[in-house]
Amino acid sequence: MPQTSASVGVRILLHVLFLLSGVATVLIGQVLPILGRKFSLDDLELSFFFPAQFAGSLIGTIVTSRFGRRNRYFAAASLGVAAMAAGVLLMNADSFAGCLAGFLVNGLGIGLTLPSINMLIVEMSLGREASALSILNFCWGVGAIICKPFVDAFSGNESLGRTTYLLAIPLIVGVFTLIGPFIREEPAATYSAEDSWDAPIWKNSIAWLIALFNFIHVGFESGIGGWLTTYTGRVPGEPLATWLSPTLLYFSFFVIGRGFAPVLFRFLTENKMLLLGLAIILTGMAVILAADNVIALSLGASLAGFGTSWIFPTNIARFTNTFGPTATRRATPLFLAGTLGAASSTWLIGFISNASGSLHSGMYVLLAAIAMLMVLQIFLSLGTRRRVRA
Repeated sequence: MPQTSASVGVRILLHVLFLLSGVATVLIGQVLPILGRKFSLDDLELSFFFPAQFAGSLIGTIVTSRFGRRNRYFAAASLGVAAMAAGVLLMNADSFAGCLAGFLVNGLGIGLTLPSINMLIVEMSLGREASALSILNFCWGVGAIICKPFVDAFSGNESLGRTTYLLAIPLIVGVFTLIGPFIREEPAATYSAEDSWDAPIWKNSIAWLIALFNFIHVGFESGIGGWLTTYTGRVPGEPLATWLSPTLLYFSFFVIGRGFAPVLFRFLTENKMLLLGLAIILTGMAVILAADNVIALSLGASLAGFGTSWIFPTNIARFTNTFGPTATRRATPLFLAGTLGAASSTWLIGFISNASGSLHSGMYVLLAAIAMLMVLQIFLSLGTRRRVRA
């Protein structure tokens, strides 16, 4: 059936909002040096911003699952976009506590928006879900790429300047634009669903190992995405071009890798793809930690971004392929594990950096994470050869 102009308009709106959510998600890492100067914070104090945002995201994810049971994804997305707008505006608070609250509210919006829009696109793209989600998450990647130059262009040395206002305006417009689909949304009168934690899947040790993999890997992604800009400022030298920062290269190669992965999947199995990606990340991290100038750091960041690009979706696919297509309905613990991993790793980097007096030492958390993932992947590749059905 051909799409109506209304449905095309809603689809475009959701993709634009997903791009903006990409900016809002990685904004924390780009503004960290600015906030450090504004409030005179050490690395441990800076690390508190991450648990604040991820705590909000955790709450948002749980709330979204409740909305989903009533088929109210537009309602969840509307609330989430409004929360992101409020959160980024709160980041301008003159107090450290007020700024922390801004990241908490922004995280709440992210936790509501990302899964809701993903599910809405799935429902609007039956029969071609994979390609539709690839395009959607490409938009998120574009948002992540433009975030660093966006912050550089509109922020000051100790002030976020116009950055948060320019981001909040389209988010607020998006909230009002979502009112129509929200009103037309028909909630489910009843639902029947197992509690995610009591589902048979979670009585299987392989499921928890896959969740542990997600815990560590999402922790790695958040750690490098959150601290790379700050770390770059402590490495001697300048990039090849002012705008060509290691952070921009990391997210650029992250998106490039997402596009290149389907080609590799023609020749490699899921397990081999995961091992290849982890090996590339390990090489990138070795270059990052050995880098004595920003150009070398840029090379390492590019490798790490390319290698990590297909790890998360491939691990999710492994979960579905192991436990069957209905497993995604009982995957809440899997996603919560990722959020907890993100909060833990980003804080741990700051803690070690502050205790040792060196952010370089803190970045070894990321190297250790990849080493653990390689060991875990080898173990999982043996355990998932025979598909387990819950």
